[in-house]
Amino acid sequence: MSVVSACTIPERSLLEAYRRDGAYTDCYATEVPGTVSFERYVEAFYTTWLFKLERWILLLASRPSADAEAARLARGEIDRFAAWTVEGRAEGQVLLRDYTGRTRSWLMVDGSEASKTRLYFGSAVVPQPGPDSKRKLGFPFDLLLDFHKAYSVALLHAARARLVRPRPAASSA
Repeated sequence: MSVVSACTIPERSLLEAYRRDGAYTDCYATEVPGTVSFERYVEAFYTTWLFKLERWILLLASRPSADAEAARLARGEIDRFAAWTVEGRAEGQVLLRDYTGRTRSWLMVDGSEASKTRLYFGSAVVPQPGPDSKRKLGFPFDLLLDFHKAYSVALLHAARARLVRPRPAASSA
């Protein structure tokens, strides 16, 4: 597998219902050596340098967040983080809804192999009824779809890099 690649949404995913209902969905995956816990992945994802840029933009929109909140979200201690609210949790995954209700973000780990962990990141955009009764994503989503795909890959790549980077050794005093 390349470092990050598009893939099929796993059937047991909380995101799968949106795909079945006709929403725009995407799914990306990467593998890291060894075992990575769900909590460690979620915290790493939301505290990367790249995601912190998004959090900074959300701060301007009065939706502040901090690294400590990302850790609490990962541990299941809070259900709100910046512009998102937890819509669902299941073993090794979480589905978040943005404050507008139009988009979903999903993270999942699959550690079924001891030698590696597969990390997933996906999104859903819920279509709205158009004037002709057809469900549409809408102008902003259509315009930004290519950027969204590239950004999703970059986010997962940044999280992967954070997780595979050697941890500093504990100092002995």
